Parts: sequence; C-alpha cells; structure tokens
Amino acid sequence: MAVNRNPTVRQRRLGRMLRDLRVAAGKTLAQAAEELACAESKMSRIEGAQSGIRPLDLRVLLAFYGVDDQALRARLQELARHGRERGWWSKYEDTLKPAYADYIALEWDASDLYVVETGLIPGLLQTGDYTEAVIREQRPDKADDFEYVEEQVKVRGQRRQVFARPAPLRLWAILTEASLRHRMGSPDVMREQLDYLATQASETNIQIQVLPSAAPINSALYGPYGILSFPEPAETDVVYADGLIDTVYYEEPAQVEIFTTLFRRLNSEALPAEESLARIRAAIQEMD
Repeated sequence: MAVNRNPTVRQRRLGRMLRDLRVAAGKTLAQAAEELACAESKMSRIEGAQSGIRPLDLRVLLAFYGVDDQALRARLQELARHGRERGWWSKYEDTLKPAYADYIALEWDASDLYVVETGLIPGLLQTGDYTEAVIREQRPDKADDFEYVEEQVKVRGQRRQVFARPAPLRLWAILTEASLRHRMGSPDVMREQLDYLATQASETNIQIQVLPSAAPINSALYGPYGILSFPEPAETDVVYADGLIDTVYYEEPAQVEIFTTLFRRLNSEALPAEESLARIRAAIQEMD
C-alpha cells in the first residue's frame, strides 16, 4: 500500500484513536500486527496516518482491543471510510492554507468549540462585511484581489453551516472587551457586526462572554486559541493557537490541559452572559 505523505486531519485522528485504544488494551504494536497478520511497520503506518485501514482489518483490531461500544465503533468506521474526504472546503484548496483547511475539517466534526479571541470577533460570529475588512487588514498584499477576498469571505460564511447541522455545534466564546472597540471597516460595518453579535448571544447553543479590559488575566493572553471537542469520549480534544505565520495544533493531553485550565480561569473572570450582552450593547451605543 502506498504511503500517504499528506494525511487529512481525519486520518490523523483515526490513527491516534487506534493507538490510544491499543495502549488502553495493553497491547503492543507487534501484537496488533500479529493479529492482522501484517508487518509491524504497517501497523505503525496505520497509527501514524501514513496508511489507511480496510474495514475488515478495523473490525478485527477493535475486537482484539475489546471495544464493545457500538457508537465508538461506528465513529471509527466512519473516519476510516471517509478519511480521505476533504469536505466542501476542498474546492477552495487553491487559496486556503493547508492548516486552515485542517481546522475547518476539525470544526466540522466537532461537537463543542471553546474559543478565546483577543482582538477580533470570532470567525463563526462575523458578518460578511466585517470578515472582508479583517481580510483586507490581515492581507494588505491581497486587498485589491477581489476574487481572493470574496472567496475567503465565502469560506468563512460557509463555516457557519456547523450551526445548521442536525446536532448544531455548541460554541462558547470568550472575547476581550477591546475586540468590541477595534474598528474594522466603516462605522456601519462595525455597528452591524455588534448587532449581529448581540443577536447570536441569544442562541441556545452559543455562549458569549466578554473579558473586561481591566481584568489582570489579559496579560496572560498571548494570542487567540480554541479547544475543539468531539462526540465520542475516545476522541481527544484538539487545541489550535493562531500565530502570525501559521496555526499550531496541540493534541497531547498535557498540552491540551494547559489551555483548558486557562479557559476555566477566563470563564470565571469574564463577565456573565447577561452582563456581557449589556457590554456589547453599550459598545453599540458608544458608536452612536
């Protein structure tokens, strides 16, 4: 079987879950390979997402690992069957950075997203005009490229389909008070954005908290990040942290726990939902 040198994020998650299940079952890589009657190197490639796994081999492994949870088995089979699929975002692959495409795939599969934004309105809560203003500021070299800007705005808009799924994404967003006052685009663009943010705050699956500028914990924020959780307990959380050059992903439990602990602190120091909504409305009034 050919080695896959560009695995999708779903393939990487499948490989990681199979490794974790093997370790939890107390099996070695050699024992798993013997059960499949294959070379140990093949098992290593499967867990490293460099090779796919056949449905029959997956069933054999899950039985060997003692996995009886039917929901988990179905989830693993789905990841194995659709691992190569890159989703609706693949048609934009010419303009999307690979890390962004990976993020969209994670977001699409996630059940919950806990996001912290330090200077902007979170992407899933942005209006089209606000997104356009952000893109033009972040990519001045592309500001006059109408097709590029339009495509990026379209992608961000399509990401909101996660709220229209049969099981909508649950979003918990903590944004700094400064992000309400960072003017993006014209006053009309910013006012529309804040109005939209206030409207979204009333959705049952969306929780928005504002972190006051006076909160000391602001000094502990080095940049925006998010924690993605998935439907099955065996699927470990994934953290992404946005930087100037790229997006970094953290999957090791110890790394994820650092961000989770920080989110809990932010949750306790940010304003409650009702006070946060009042702060958003106050920002709108200040514009008038």
